[in-house]
Amino acid sequence: MSAQSNRLDRFLSQTVSGLNRKAVRLLLAQGRVTVDGQIAREIHQSVDFFSQISLDGEILQANQAHYVMLHKPKGVVSATQDPEHRTVIDLLDHPDKHSLHIVGRLDLNSSGLLLLTNDGRWSSRLTDPEHKVEKRYQVTLENPVTEDYISAFAEGMYFPFEEITTRPAQLTLINDYQVEVVLTEGRYHQIKRMFGRFRNPVLALHRVAIGSIQLDSGLAAGDSRDLSPEEWRL
Repeated sequence: MSAQSNRLDRFLSQTVSGLNRKAVRLLLAQGRVTVDGQIAREIHQSVDFFSQISLDGEILQANQAHYVMLHKPKGVVSATQDPEHRTVIDLLDHPDKHSLHIVGRLDLNSSGLLLLTNDGRWSSRLTDPEHKVEKRYQVTLENPVTEDYISAFAEGMYFPFEEITTRPAQLTLINDYQVEVVLTEGRYHQIKRMFGRFRNPVLALHRVAIGSIQLDSGLAAGDSRDLSPEEWRL
């Protein structure tokens, strides 16, 4: 759900039956409307889907924003429903889980950090390539990795089918068969396809961070928790 902004007077006239703009101005002048617990008097005040709005103590809107971290296991699909596989929504123990959407998917055989929310503007800030939010992965390969990989990832790779060149990516060697990869985009099977240029199959792909949000080491695969305000505030 998007948190698209609206003017307070427009919201009130659209929400309360028979209430015109003149009546709205009177209500505000009388201090009968509150937004997020504060008396509202400006007709031009901006409100959105998550603003808590009351009239004479009666709640008109009380939508809550939710930001959830899930440790996605392998074999679970990043979708809200699927006819063949268990979905990440099935894993959640959350009262509003069916209102959530996925922020940057992981494929069936990948694991690690997956974020879900009902705040469309928040998810857009994380996934829009223009914002260049870093996604960090730990990758296990079938064959040894050499120093040549580092420069190839840093230069970007051209994929003729889509006629695109990937943005520079950072590759750090952990050992001969394990690396850390940091991307600022997330094209279809990008990491696997980049290692495919070296004919080196990916055996395991595990996302550990999106921007400043890191996978909680205390979360077992399949478990989830709400993000703290310090985590979701970008």
